[in-house]
Amino acid sequence: MGERRTCLVTGGGRGIGRAVAVQLSALGHRVALTARNAEQLEETAALLNGPAMTHRADITDDDAVGELFGAVEDEWGPVDILVANAGAGTSSPVHRTTDEDWQRMLDLNLTAPFQCIRRAVPAMTDGGWGRIVVVASMAAKMGAPYLAAYTAAKHGVLGLVRATAAELADTGITVNAVCPGYADTPMTDQVVQAIQGRTGRSTKEVRAILARKQPIGRLVTPDEVAQTIMLCVANGAITGQGINVDGGAVQS
Repeated sequence: MGERRTCLVTGGGRGIGRAVAVQLSALGHRVALTARNAEQLEETAALLNGPAMTHRADITDDDAVGELFGAVEDEWGPVDILVANAGAGTSSPVHRTTDEDWQRMLDLNLTAPFQCIRRAVPAMTDGGWGRIVVVASMAAKMGAPYLAAYTAAKHGVLGLVRATAAELADTGITVNAVCPGYADTPMTDQVVQAIQGRTGRSTKEVRAILARKQPIGRLVTPDEVAQTIMLCVANGAITGQGINVDGGAVQS
């Protein structure tokens, strides 16, 4: 095991965030978790082998990012590993996408990761080491019907990752995005429910449709996404990348 690091995982209450927290903790790191649901945060914390702390917050609220980082720094010192995982989607035809839905997608999927990165970078630079991983989506690489706001935000966050990585390449800090396909997570469950509402298909039918969108014929697991994030943490030569974890759906 290498040096114990201080980690911050946003959206750490469930799904990919939970899997990331478990794997970071298994490596011996201190793991701070944030999400809106306090009960889910405590459930994740109970799964961790090592030091854990939870901070309930809506990361899109004013001052939330500053308060979050302040809490971690007061307890453990600067954040060494940032996994910006919190995100959500919305689905509607572009001409029916409201200003509110558009702004909500930008706030959560683009602005919040930017604010976390901006807050983390100075201390990482001072320490000469840092790892930043944003959980994006295959929607960062391609467009799909009814996902204009979500896709725009995810394309934007991949641009943020690439530009920040180029800026920080000689500092000891790496910045990457991991781009999952349809993963077996609560977020995908919400997609299933939305499709059911529009089509009347069964849960089993809809999940099978989403599984077929990956050439491997199944949903990606949260652990598979987390393993890719661990690679970005371990390997200092990987930076500025958007790494697909989508069963071969987008080849790049």
